[in-house]
Amino acid sequence: MKKFNIRKVLDGLKEVSSSTPSVQVGPQENHLIQETLQSDHFQLCKTVRHGFPYQPSSMAFDPVQKILAIGTQSGALRLFGRPGVECYCQHESGAAVIQLQFLINEGALVSALADDSVHLWNLRQKRPAILHSLKFSKERITFCHLPFQSKWLYIGTERGNIHLVNVESFMLSGYVIMWNKAIELSTKAHPGPVVHISDNPMDEGKLIIGFESGIVVMWDLKSKKADSRYTYDEAIHSVAWHHEGKQFICSHSDGTLTIWNIRGQGKPIQTITPHGKQPKDGKKPEPCKPILKVEYKTTRIGEPFMILSGGLSYDTVGRRPCLTVMHGKSTAVLEMDYPIVDFLTLCETPYANDFQEPYAVVVLLEKDLVVIDLAQNGYPIFENPYPLTIHESPVTCCEYFADCPVDLIPALYSVGSRQKRQGYSKKEWPISGGNWGQGTQSYPEIIITGHADGTVKFWDASAMMLQVLYKLKTAKVFDRNRSKEDKGSTETSDEDPFAIQIMAWCPESRMLCVAGVSANIIIYRFSKLEVTTEVVQLLEVRMQYELNDIESPDGGEPALPTPGASPQTSGPPSHPSTSSNNSDGGNMPCLKVRSTPLKQSAGYQVDLVVQLVWVSGEPPQQITSLALNSSYGLVVFGNSNGLAVVDYVQKTVVLNLGTVELYGSNDPYQRQPRSPRKTRQPSGGLCDINEGSATSEDRCKSPTSAKMSRKLSLPTELKPDLVFLSVCPPRGANPLDHRDNSFSRSRSSSVTSIDKEAREAISSFHFSDTFARKGDSTLTPCLYVGTTLGTVLALSLTLPPAGEQRQLQPVILSPTGMLVRLKGSIMRMALLDSTGSMLPPAFEPWFEPNVTADGEEREKVRKRRPVSVSPSTSQDLNESQYAVVCSEKQAKVISLPSQTCIYKHSITEASFILRADVVQMSQGVSLACFCANGHIMTLSVPGLRPLMDVNYLPLTDMRIARTFCFTNLGQAMYLCSPTEVQRITYSQDTCENLQEMLGELFTPVETPEAPNRGFFKGLFGGGAQSLDREELFGEISSGKANRSLAQHIPGPGGLEGMKGAASGVVGDLARARIALDERGQKLGELDERTAAMMTSADSFSKHAHEMMLKCKDKKWYQL
Repeated sequence: MKKFNIRKVLDGLKEVSSSTPSVQVGPQENHLIQETLQSDHFQLCKTVRHGFPYQPSSMAFDPVQKILAIGTQSGALRLFGRPGVECYCQHESGAAVIQLQFLINEGALVSALADDSVHLWNLRQKRPAILHSLKFSKERITFCHLPFQSKWLYIGTERGNIHLVNVESFMLSGYVIMWNKAIELSTKAHPGPVVHISDNPMDEGKLIIGFESGIVVMWDLKSKKADSRYTYDEAIHSVAWHHEGKQFICSHSDGTLTIWNIRGQGKPIQTITPHGKQPKDGKKPEPCKPILKVEYKTTRIGEPFMILSGGLSYDTVGRRPCLTVMHGKSTAVLEMDYPIVDFLTLCETPYANDFQEPYAVVVLLEKDLVVIDLAQNGYPIFENPYPLTIHESPVTCCEYFADCPVDLIPALYSVGSRQKRQGYSKKEWPISGGNWGQGTQSYPEIIITGHADGTVKFWDASAMMLQVLYKLKTAKVFDRNRSKEDKGSTETSDEDPFAIQIMAWCPESRMLCVAGVSANIIIYRFSKLEVTTEVVQLLEVRMQYELNDIESPDGGEPALPTPGASPQTSGPPSHPSTSSNNSDGGNMPCLKVRSTPLKQSAGYQVDLVVQLVWVSGEPPQQITSLALNSSYGLVVFGNSNGLAVVDYVQKTVVLNLGTVELYGSNDPYQRQPRSPRKTRQPSGGLCDINEGSATSEDRCKSPTSAKMSRKLSLPTELKPDLVFLSVCPPRGANPLDHRDNSFSRSRSSSVTSIDKEAREAISSFHFSDTFARKGDSTLTPCLYVGTTLGTVLALSLTLPPAGEQRQLQPVILSPTGMLVRLKGSIMRMALLDSTGSMLPPAFEPWFEPNVTADGEEREKVRKRRPVSVSPSTSQDLNESQYAVVCSEKQAKVISLPSQTCIYKHSITEASFILRADVVQMSQGVSLACFCANGHIMTLSVPGLRPLMDVNYLPLTDMRIARTFCFTNLGQAMYLCSPTEVQRITYSQDTCENLQEMLGELFTPVETPEAPNRGFFKGLFGGGAQSLDREELFGEISSGKANRSLAQHIPGPGGLEGMKGAASGVVGDLARARIALDERGQKLGELDERTAAMMTSADSFSKHAHEMMLKCKDKKWYQL
């Protein structure tokens, strides 16, 4: 308590701008609200990662468990089972995963990394862990091979040698195949790195080794010598066996395939150039691009499949990457959207010596995963059920909503299911392993992503899963046709004029509002009915910054523009003419709204488009903040010029004010009049924080140089550096610098401090029913406005009654003055009632806008407009609400209507907050903050007690800054790469239940029976020959390995990792097996102790007998 009072006194001393201390908290007020949240309610941990693995490098498939594993260039490991079963792991070194090998149906995976380390992963637990690691120090790993049902892993190296590792102990064998013994003695040149290892499907004692130079060696493991050698004058990329073990096929760097007989060592029995032009004179076909991989799969009925990637002719310039499927005489060339990283053929059997019966091909592309159905004509693809299309267009902003209305997800799914493409394979998705989690977390969660091409995607994020629900294309509202001079300009062709910048969504009313990079706002209503809109409603708004038109604030407040008749606002005009490309820009908007009828399918349908237009040759400033309220029927948006309020019910602008006009005569910054053209500072809401002022200036060309010059140019490689800080304005050149703590601190390096103060941008909004003025006794609809200079201003709303009058009478807004000032840009505002519970904004329940019922019924639906929960009547209305305000630096709680600051907390001094949200936890309300220094913090509300502070991750990527979102019930998310969403929780309850929520990768499955050898093959030989690898590679016969070659590193997941296996059938089996192992171990120890006691007893008996014989004939006195 003492600490609390001292802090309040210090807070009072710090308020130097006020003549009286703003904090006067008496002892009786300390217990005004009993806070239920404690620090032990919070714990931070990662939950799941969704999306396509960024920069994939390798792939493996378990044909029995039906689990797919993908490794990436950053050392990440993604495992996929049935839809909804996903897992993410990370190698600590961060080195690229060059190869993956499953221990088929064993619940384990071997990964080989570019740093020459090999790891064994235990997949029998919900969070896989490394059991063993082996780090090679003298040789570089190039290829690994693990035969089915073998515990010996072959590792090929860059020097051409092959080492063997026991996967159970992860110890090296003394058995080594040296390159100089494998090749002919007469060969003078080194054969190159090992590019392939595999054993003969019919003889485990014969190993085929492919060297990069073109030499293939058949190695006899028992005799430790080469049986045969096959030489070709082109480099080898891959080798594949025929299942009978009599033939193998090689792919080469000149685009050829060579088929070899194992008994014929001279030349290949067949050479094929799949994409080469065959000359008529019988000469060798022209060389093609390398065939990077080939697979040779047989079927019981029909011709075998030869599947290959690469090998296209060099004259096919600009052709997309292809996968070629050769089946008998037919050759199908399947074009892919992105370069092929790897592919795998899925077969019915895990045994290499049986007919393979291929049924699908999994193709891993650089930015996609495609599964092709081999069993149907035309090779259709399977519909991918995983959420791998997050990056279809680069994500520019996102929002996260937990505990949504229960009918929302079904409604979105219903309209989204009509958007699905046709022509997919009718078969079930073949990657179907694992089981779903059994978690109790059942509340609906929705993630919304905005994209660079103007699309908005809604995702169902409930129960640790992610599934796309609905996709909205906002670009359909605009005319894509450009004039000839624009089409010829390369400057505008690569831009994304439709990119989404900020989104505001009301889940209850389903109203959606999006702000685009081209200074446009689109308001959508949700409808289950299809409709054709003849004319898209359009409002054009002129937001001009002319300080020299404003009187110096020495008299009264300047006259405010009357609603709907602002001199800076044009009413609903007709579509702008494209001929207004004159020297001063006219009223030209950045995008032209389409003039033809717009067919709108069920889902989100455009209700109104608002566009900021060029003013006096100045492009419109980008929108920095946006909010909507469905109960009031209003949308408000702001930028560096000011704010505008739009009534979307009456389709009119009701207020258009410059930021300075909001202050009236109480402007604390004493701004001097100036021309806005001298040092124009465009809003950089979409520019990278790390960029200098040059990029910003490039966007401010006159309309004569580029009509679309306000549009954003995104980098081509998934645009990773694009930044959307929807909650804060443009920052300086380096966001990690220690910034000045004064109210008038720098916002950019290119303007003076006076200019920056004058260029105060709007950073946040909050609609609420509250006390508009100090000392008010009644609640009225209000709008709180937060600025980049840390000021919170209030506007009072006067709304006409619901019903017909709402359609006719104007909405009136009037500024009521400044509520509070904080250090740094205002990030978030919220209201609490007298008990400390969060007051949600008023909303209108959803109704069908295209309803065909009679007018009375429709009006009855429209009239329903609940307001926010009013404070309890038992509480004193004099202090019945609390406003929570958070800026980049600090948080304050203001008591209403007295407008006194009762709590204040400095969150960060050296850094600044990137995202702040007032969230509802199951135990109470909390303020959650994500700081630029990587810290995630939570504070109690209204007391602002620090409850959690975790150094989560350093801000290494601006993508994290623009996509980080907190939501209710302790959930948060961000884009950890251009293609992946990382979800985290800061709730102790979720962390404790996480093990149950996660899916299981490993499920007990019977291994298929081995193929029958047949009577005659068993009698006369010719069946598969087995090999006792333990006898051959074990320490007894092969000796010990060179200790300096590799270092064994035990992993964190051993028996302890197995004990952490989740509940369920697999967990019970695992625990039973562990218990049996432990019981057997204890019984063994008991047997040993019993044997030792028996030996001791025998020894004692023997000694006692000897003593008895010695003393038998002696008298007692002789002893």
